[in-house]
Amino acid sequence: MLTWVVPPASGAAMTTIRDKLDTILERLAGRAADERVFVRLYEDVARAAADAADARQRVGVRLSPLDGTIISIKDLFDVAGETTLAGSIALRDRPPATKDAAIVRRLRQAGAVILGKTNMVEFAYSGIGLNPHYGTPGNAADPLRIPGGSSSGAGVTVAEGTSEISIGSDTGGSVRIPASFNGVIGFKPTAHRVPLEGTFPLSPSLDSIGPLARSVQDCAFADAIMAGEEPYLLKSQPLAGLRIGIPRGRLFSDTEPMVEQAFEAALSRLSQAGARIADHGIEDLLGAMAETTAAASIASIEASEVHADWLKTKAAEFDPRVRWSIERAGTVPAPIYIRMMHQRRALIAAMDQRLSPLDVLALPATAITAPLTAPLEADDRLYNKMDWHILRNTMFGNQFDLTAISLPIDGCERPVGFMLVARHGQDRRLLEIAAGVERELAR
Repeated sequence: MLTWVVPPASGAAMTTIRDKLDTILERLAGRAADERVFVRLYEDVARAAADAADARQRVGVRLSPLDGTIISIKDLFDVAGETTLAGSIALRDRPPATKDAAIVRRLRQAGAVILGKTNMVEFAYSGIGLNPHYGTPGNAADPLRIPGGSSSGAGVTVAEGTSEISIGSDTGGSVRIPASFNGVIGFKPTAHRVPLEGTFPLSPSLDSIGPLARSVQDCAFADAIMAGEEPYLLKSQPLAGLRIGIPRGRLFSDTEPMVEQAFEAALSRLSQAGARIADHGIEDLLGAMAETTAAASIASIEASEVHADWLKTKAAEFDPRVRWSIERAGTVPAPIYIRMMHQRRALIAAMDQRLSPLDVLALPATAITAPLTAPLEADDRLYNKMDWHILRNTMFGNQFDLTAISLPIDGCERPVGFMLVARHGQDRRLLEIAAGVERELAR
């Protein structure tokens, strides 16, 4: 990684990284008795990292664009010397990690100040965000509403300003959903572009690691560093002539009026800026994937293998909502799963071909805004129905191995996410397009 040289601070006093960190820590200390966003803080380590970043800044040197940036990580990334809990209590007796996860190591090398681990759905198994073990974070816009999952704390911490960037995982929408519900940006890269080493798995075939932040540029910096690439300044893609496809059909059914209106208004603004917007059908491919995964979702089948060793011995320690779904998927015969994965590969290729005439697809990140938490805690049937509805628009991006990003639409009563989806491997181009869309939506 190149060293980024910046002019040393001079003249008027400037707020230091340590000052910024101490302000956040003071805020968190004030709510420690009811802390649900973070499950672990690294106060001493973070202070040392902040002091080191300040020392570098005084002589005009930065290790990367993230040097001194306050970052939090989801509770499924290994940190050397501690047990990775993945939002559960069932793993408390596992041995501690012997080394940092690959992405944690790379962020530290880039000079990031890692503040702590954020709360999550147990084993990352839901788009809603509830956690009966460590409490459910309140939505940053309305604490009576869900934060979205499974990277629940990640969305809230960025939105409330207790982290500048938070790192989550996305297997069916778990970065983009909390970004959408909390009014921040969430980026899902092409799967396996960012290494999963040292990350507790949900579904190895679908898992990806992505950042939540307040700008597309910050997402691009974090993504490049985690992927082992040289960080770069985005060249914002002009909107004139941009080919945007709208996949109307099942992904637009039962959409909340607030979401629908905000989405159409955003499309109108992009059209006025010169984007070429047209409906682009993918219904047949979505239907084929639904048929392929009719026995159970890929994520649930793979999760049943991940958890097979302790599902029976520690069943009582699982969130019952998580345990039921994983146990059910464990009955799917191996030949069906193998056939499912063969068919998925063919459908990935077909989707890539279908999207080739476009620059991006656009659709609401979630069909609804964040619902109230209490009814979902009280009614398992409602919980399951709502979970599926919330995951619907995001999960096809993982099934077809696409890259996607959720951007906030300003001016709504509750946060609404505008999602852009691009072809496999088109991560950098998607970020450049998203930067152009971000600028237009912020006008």
